[in-house]
Amino acid sequence: MDLGFLNDYLVLVIVGICLCLGYIIKSSLNFIPNKYIPLIMAVTGCILNIWINKSVTADVILGGMFSGLASTGVHQAFVNLIQNK
Repeated sequence: MDLGFLNDYLVLVIVGICLCLGYIIKSSLNFIPNKYIPLIMAVTGCILNIWINKSVTADVILGGMFSGLASTGVHQAFVNLIQNK
């Protein structure tokens, strides 16, 4: 199954903002469990994409969620790269 169509929904600005926000939550806010960070990033990505596009459609919601969740994947890729796993 080709998932290349998801590239159309990736918003790099949202990935960057969510990556920074997720890092802040993970390293500074100890009262938020790590298991909730992807959920927070998906919701934040949706809100940011709705704000950027000034509309609520299925494409905008998918783009926001995909970009927010992609930021958690990027973080994990960097962690694994740095730790040489």
